[in-house]
Amino acid sequence: MSGPVAVATWRFGKGAVEGALKALRDGGTALDAVEAGIRVVEADPEVDSVGLGGAPNSEGVVELDAAMMEGRTLRVGAVAALRDVLHPISVARKVMEETQHVLLVGEGALKFALEHGFRRQDLTTEESRRKWREWKDAHDTIGLVVLDGEGNMAAGCSTSGSAYKLPGRVGDSPIVGAGLYVDDDVGGAAATGRGEDIMRYCSCFLAVEHMRRGLSPQEACLEVVRRIYEREGKVSVYLVALDREGRYGAAGIKKGFPYAVGSEGRSLLLEGAYLVEG
Repeated sequence: MSGPVAVATWRFGKGAVEGALKALRDGGTALDAVEAGIRVVEADPEVDSVGLGGAPNSEGVVELDAAMMEGRTLRVGAVAALRDVLHPISVARKVMEETQHVLLVGEGALKFALEHGFRRQDLTTEESRRKWREWKDAHDTIGLVVLDGEGNMAAGCSTSGSAYKLPGRVGDSPIVGAGLYVDDDVGGAAATGRGEDIMRYCSCFLAVEHMRRGLSPQEACLEVVRRIYEREGKVSVYLVALDREGRYGAAGIKKGFPYAVGSEGRSLLLEGAYLVEG
């Protein structure tokens, strides 16, 4: 069995994998690592598509989606259209561990969060308000997959969703099989890009199933994006994947998908494979 490995979407995923590996070094579980890594990105106001300072909806309100999955048990917890709570990934974990449900949304998710000790706060920043006023678009999900030194895996996603979306719109990130999927017997995957396209192809479940039949993580990601490209053309869909042996890979339909990998106390940024220039 390889040592701990973490893989995450986008350049800001470097902070996520570093936070995840630190949690493992401190004795945490794979779930602890996913939560800790994603919380780093959720709290960073410079990341305008996740957590604090995330892109608001068309009414100027930040609505967050997040999910967490455990590979050993296939337990899942998720929240969607959650307002006024900085760390939706932690609320998603509470849903997984303290309820019999998978997904809570909107006012119900907020009520649950407040009842479990999370505090309300304004998630907009002056920069996000300025962008809302100017109506500029930005959307990059943080997706993280972790393998600990004992062979346990977990995955998580967190996002503010498509910029200036309709209130109540939910993308792929909190949907098991779409924005994330992990199974200790095989591996895990996380997705980012246009959620509607990712959902319609059950992209992360499909990537894990490709790995189950023998494809490497890189090959699995390429197979998924190739299938979507053949039907949809040059849409924005990107995946990262990690298998139970510690092998990793990433791919997108279009060129320009940086992703982060961390292991053995170091982290680096790589460029994902792609099908077309853009």
